[in-house]
Amino acid sequence: AKARKTILQAAKESGFQLNVNAKQLKQSHTNNILVIVKGTGNEFFAEMLECIQTLLAKTRYQLVVDYLDEELNEVTRAVQLCREIKPLGILFLGGNSRNFSADFQKIDIPCVEVTNDASALNFPNLSSVTTDDREAARRAIDTLAARGHRRIAVIGGDKTFSDISRLRLEGCQQSFWEHGISFDLQRDYRGVRFSCEDGYNATRSLLRSGDYTAIFAFSDLMAIGALRALWEAGKRVPEDVSVMGLDGLSLGKYLVPQLSTIRQDFRAIALRSVDILLATIENGTSARHETVPFQVWCRESIRLISE
Repeated sequence: AKARKTILQAAKESGFQLNVNAKQLKQSHTNNILVIVKGTGNEFFAEMLECIQTLLAKTRYQLVVDYLDEELNEVTRAVQLCREIKPLGILFLGGNSRNFSADFQKIDIPCVEVTNDASALNFPNLSSVTTDDREAARRAIDTLAARGHRRIAVIGGDKTFSDISRLRLEGCQQSFWEHGISFDLQRDYRGVRFSCEDGYNATRSLLRSGDYTAIFAFSDLMAIGALRALWEAGKRVPEDVSVMGLDGLSLGKYLVPQLSTIRQDFRAIALRSVDILLATIENGTSARHETVPFQVWCRESIRLISE
């Protein structure tokens, strides 16, 4: 008691302030919920993160957000941050199953893959909430094919770094095969980053490869870049080239023309992801894997053609 009194008096006289980082190093866990966002400038993840922030603001948990490039390893980054900030749980926005297979066993806290299906990984502390990416892409091509399009280009991601890109490409290829539409990966596909700039550059490249009546982009941001590239090339949308995206970003309805898209319900995905993570943290519930339905939004950027 005498030592405590002396120390508190010295702290008061010296103006001592508690070092939160040092305190966290001593603690086994904090009240932190970590969100790792894979890919910078992803507007879909930005809208989802805003929803996650709103949900967690009503709880006792503190949100910590970490961004990394889409080509980096999200799991090794999570292992590092677990040592540094000691979160109670992690939400992964975007990911690669190979990274989880190789390194996730080093993480022992509850986690949720958001927008990626982790059911096949069989980790007891890893849940997932996602859209059926393969089926969503298949429906996009089905929609264009039903409107008479046979010369369709695809702007996607790098399937070596992204499960989402791989699944969406598989969905496209399935639909092309079902409709008897020719599709050549070298000629008709561009694997780039999920950004307006890369969608723009990919479209310019595709226009040099062939004469297309439609372009399907794996994200609305890519599709927005495509719209600009088509306008610069003197192509009218949808009169000359139809454009379809995937995500359902709110800004799509304010474009001219309004963007047709496959809408993911980001609010439902965010809500279920947070609910599952907190239930696992607070009640020790088992890992769960859920799929949230999508919607096909046919707006002004696609048209019916006859050939």
